[in-house]
Amino acid sequence: MRKLPLFMLLFVAMSFSALAQNKDAIVGKWLNPSGEGQIEIYKKGDKYFGKLAWMKEPNLNGKPKLDTKNPDEKLQKRALLNLEILKDFSYDDKKWTDGTIYDPKSGKTYSCNMTLKGNDVLNIRGYIGISLLGRSETFRRVK
Repeated sequence: MRKLPLFMLLFVAMSFSALAQNKDAIVGKWLNPSGEGQIEIYKKGDKYFGKLAWMKEPNLNGKPKLDTKNPDEKLQKRALLNLEILKDFSYDDKKWTDGTIYDPKSGKTYSCNMTLKGNDVLNIRGYIGISLLGRSETFRRVK
């Protein structure tokens, strides 16, 4: 009779562990569709963030590429490499929501949601207002 409660406790602990792994499945490096850059997604507290961890061409005229399109003049002198472009995502029912994505090519920030399609395919949707008015891109996990 004592084995049953111990088994139930073990089962519950394994269930929570599997759930936590599912939430963190997005963590890692992802190659953008053009192959020009990699985003490294990581967790800070309960939120998920991503930085531009690798660029095919990180330099321009021998100097690091800068965030020249940023509307904030004070930020235009920061390097694009290692720039945090994904911010404040929460995990909710198999998707990461309520975050933002910064596009350094335009200097604009968009609302964003992310979903995994299998272990190695990440769908990122940036939008203004409602998700229907936006654009999706498919990133591939870097192995």
